[in-house]
Order: sequence, then structure tokens, then C-alpha cells
Amino acid sequence: MIDLHYAPTPNGWKISIMLEECGLPYTVVPMQLGRGDQYTPEFLKLSPNGRMPAIVDHTPADGGAAVSIFESGAILIYLAEKSGLFMPTEMRKRFDVMQWLMWQMGGLGPMLGQNGHFLLYAPEKIPYAMDRYTREARRLYGVLDAHLGEGRDYITGDYSIADMACFPWIMTHKAQGLTLDDFPNVKRWFALVRARPQVQAGLAVGKQEKKPMDEQARKIMFGVDAPAHAQAQQ
Repeated sequence: MIDLHYAPTPNGWKISIMLEECGLPYTVVPMQLGRGDQYTPEFLKLSPNGRMPAIVDHTPADGGAAVSIFESGAILIYLAEKSGLFMPTEMRKRFDVMQWLMWQMGGLGPMLGQNGHFLLYAPEKIPYAMDRYTREARRLYGVLDAHLGEGRDYITGDYSIADMACFPWIMTHKAQGLTLDDFPNVKRWFALVRARPQVQAGLAVGKQEKKPMDEQARKIMFGVDAPAHAQAQQ
């Protein structure tokens, strides 16, 4: 059994989708990020960076003690290896998936996160920041659109953890101030992924737990009122 420490956000959805797709049994440990659950000593032992998701696998493949994994990209790789699904074993195909997973982790997610922050949550509007991150968001959408325009249904040809990593972030396109009509290949791919029953099941996990953020929750979420030891790690 796998414990999934989780909140319904793009990074959380990656893992709930993957667990539904590969059919591994799991239990959700709900997290209220606006309450500061990510900064508790118990969670920081699992995820030293104070960010969810994290998993604890009580039945690892080596038969040893429980294994805890943090960082959504690492969790996707771990679950792919555990299940033998959604990650090719052939070297060239495997690293094709890996490089697009790293592209999402290093580019798409962080840049869209910053774009969304300055558009929606920043206490003051900073035109330079808004313009800089909106431009970078559009550039990254364009990278994915051009790649998918080369005759691919999914990012690396076959459906993989690369698609599961990117899809939840593209789900935020309206909040990002973007329209998929400007990126027709992304729009086609997005509809194809979203139609998968397991994706819908993964998106439904914890949906009832999602609550609007008040001002105090925003301060906790963005580290203003995080515990001092957690702030030191940011």
C-alpha cells in the first residue's frame, strides 16, 4: 500500500493520475496547504523542502522497510519503475520521456507557477514580472505545440509519465491568461489526455478538500507566515 500525501494542485494531480493509471493501491493523506500541513515536523521528514506531494511505499520492490519519496518527478519515475508502466525500457525512448519530464519540472511548472502567482496572488501588480512570466509561459506552450505538431498524439509518441507531468499544468491555462486556441496541437493533445477515465479519476481525488484561500492561508502558502525552520529551507 502507498500513502499519498496530497492536495489537489497540479503537482498533486500528477501523482493521483499516475496511481489511477497504473492501478497501484493507495491511501490519500489529505493536506491543507493553507493551514501549513506542509511545514509540520512529520511531513518535513518525508519532504525536507516542505512541498507536497510525497509518498510512502509500504511494500517496496526490494521487500525492505517502507520507502518515502518527495518531488513529483521522482515520484513519477519511482511509480513507473514499480509498476513497469508508462516509462519505456529501451534506452532512446526512455530518455525521450525523461527529458520531457525534466522540461516540465525545470521549466513549464516553475514558470507557470510564477506567472500564476504574479497574475493572481501577488499583493501588488508588478508589470515587469507579469510581462516577463506571461511571455515565458507563451514561449513554453509554443515549444510543446511545435513538438506535438510533428505527428505525435502524445508527447513522446506513446502515453507516458511525461504527459501526466505536463497535463495538470496545462489545465491551468485559463488562470494563466492563455487560450489553447493559440496552440492547436496542445489543444488536441489536451483533449486526448483529459478524455482518459483514469485521468478523470485522478483529478477527482481530494476535490472536496479544495477550499478558497483567505489572506492568512495565502501568507502560509507563500511562506510569509511559515515556521522559521521551513522558511530557512525555501
